[in-house]
Amino acid sequence: MDGIINVLKPMGMTSFDVVAYLRKTLKTKKIGHTGTLDPCAAGVLPVCLGRATKAVEFLIDKDKTYRAQLTLGVSTDTQDAAGEIIKKSPVNVLENEIEWVIKSFVGKYSQVPPMYSALKVNGKKLCDIAREGKVIDRKPREVEIYSIDILQIKKNIVIFDVECSKGTYIRTLCDDIGNKLGCGGHMSFLLRKKAGIFDLSTTLTLEEIKEFAACGTLQEKIISVDEIFKNYNKIMLSSKDTKKFKNGVKIKIDDEFKKEKNLRVYGWDGKFLALGQVIKVNDDIILKSRKMFI
Repeated sequence: MDGIINVLKPMGMTSFDVVAYLRKTLKTKKIGHTGTLDPCAAGVLPVCLGRATKAVEFLIDKDKTYRAQLTLGVSTDTQDAAGEIIKKSPVNVLENEIEWVIKSFVGKYSQVPPMYSALKVNGKKLCDIAREGKVIDRKPREVEIYSIDILQIKKNIVIFDVECSKGTYIRTLCDDIGNKLGCGGHMSFLLRKKAGIFDLSTTLTLEEIKEFAACGTLQEKIISVDEIFKNYNKIMLSSKDTKKFKNGVKIKIDDEFKKEKNLRVYGWDGKFLALGQVIKVNDDIILKSRKMFI
């Protein structure tokens, strides 16, 4: 079984739990998710199967869209609702102040990763260090908030949609917003709405996946590997060039592809072979493999 399942991750499960469940349910060893979603969060979690596991590196870097709920006036050690409350403060800010502060985060900003995260420092996960009761300095990372759409502000609860770059911690964004307002805050709910080309409209619950697998119809629901590269043009190789390309030989191609950087490469029989890279060697346009999927 090859391809990507767009899983609707439920709250309460880790991304690893989802992969473990699918590995057992689908009886497959080659499986991996494309970006951790915290246990307290739900939503889009693309999971790669078989040959598609080679595509994880291309999916993990994609931008994300979330719906978040921020609770002002309550700070926790994990920056979300799963943590211990470390401070409570009155929320003496006006609605327009809240809007202004939230919107001020649009653009690039330096975000300090939370202690409760899987990032490693000197080979050790920050969350493991945090569980030992320690707090260490973390190097800020530049992230980018492309847009924030505030949907509702009701007393100390704010609901908003945010589109951001990879590596952005939404719970840290909520914590940063609360701190800038002077009252603190934490992320009390998170739904990932989109990750790259995957959105909520094509997700499957774990129960649905189990049912489709039992009925033998799951393959129909799986997204093919080449679909994630649909923004690239395609090239069909001749029978002779297909054999060469499969053996790692670089292929001379027509000048019509000279402006392309990457191409979806298909064999003479129409089967997807690879993501190809187009390079120029002297006056020739050459196709070489960037990542094979055979």
